[in-house]
Amino acid sequence: MKHTIQALVENRFGVLARVSSLFSARGYNIDSLAVGETQDPQVSCMTIVVNAEDERILEQIKKQLHKLIDVITVVDFTRREYIDRDLILAKVQKKKGKEGLVEKLIKKYPIKLVEQKKDFYILEICSDRHQEEEILKELNSIGIKELVRTGRIAIGK
Repeated sequence: MKHTIQALVENRFGVLARVSSLFSARGYNIDSLAVGETQDPQVSCMTIVVNAEDERILEQIKKQLHKLIDVITVVDFTRREYIDRDLILAKVQKKKGKEGLVEKLIKKYPIKLVEQKKDFYILEICSDRHQEEEILKELNSIGIKELVRTGRIAIGK
């Protein structure tokens, strides 16, 4: 099961390494990690997504996160109401006869045309993970040349 965990931490050198090492020490691969300052430049917000089958070990990790001196709060959004987003930049091939499909997708989904060149489009996609998968499936049928994405960020409702 995927877990989305948010930790507010003091914005100091080494905090990211200490937090991520708690997960790796328990054998959990971090699927997504996004870190950025909050409204207070002294505090950063870390959003961590992990695939954890063993709930007991994940509970231990969260308790150990709470014990770290630089960690202010830890929230597991998994069983709460929250909104999450991820940003994707995709370089999509321009194919003869498929131009209308790209325009149709831009109208249907939260896709922004960032740049258009002779043989490709650069698209910006900002959506929740379910809709992103739908969009990427459709873009794959056209031909994705390159894709980069940020880590997921989340906020409680």
